[in-house]
Amino acid sequence: MSKIPGRKTRQLILASSSPRRKELLEKIGLTFKVIPSKVDEKVIKGELPVEYVLRLAEEKVRDVVDRLSSAWVIGADTIVLLEKEILGKPFNSRQARQMLLKLSGKEHRVITGFSVFDTDSGKFTKDYVETIVIFKHLTDNEIRGYVKSGEPLDKAGGYAIQGAGCFMVKEIKGSYTNVVGLPICELVEVLSRLGGVDLFGMD
Repeated sequence: MSKIPGRKTRQLILASSSPRRKELLEKIGLTFKVIPSKVDEKVIKGELPVEYVLRLAEEKVRDVVDRLSSAWVIGADTIVLLEKEILGKPFNSRQARQMLLKLSGKEHRVITGFSVFDTDSGKFTKDYVETIVIFKHLTDNEIRGYVKSGEPLDKAGGYAIQGAGCFMVKEIKGSYTNVVGLPICELVEVLSRLGGVDLFGMD
């Protein structure tokens, strides 16, 4: 008989204030605490996209881990990459519209770096997942209406695949949850190896 999804006795910590990441972990039944990090997310000159997300994922964990004992700590960072250009979160409606114009009718990559630190063993694990997303050609009215909804303003690349922005996505190749903000399959594999979760474990 299956057990209820969950974790073991040590705390599981999400070092992120992202509601999307929180919702994804809740969907698989994990009990965890949110402790947002305060890491500067600026790109270092000459830094490659994968290096960037892996560095931030690690820094977010290290930013909160000193305050904790006996815990598994998760950090993550997601970017949208159009050719060689990193598209972060738009600061305003004008910037959101510019991003969507660039993405319209094109293929882009969504890359999430994630890290897990086991405070008891001192073991640090980090990896990244990449998903290809293809947008349909967007009309001016579609872009204007979507930007007006307000949804793009706190999303990397200016869209939310799990929200109204799904109408723009023609095809994805790879992990869906990665595009949302956290590659759940790969993360759970790491947590399972560390002993952090036992999803649907058998008696």
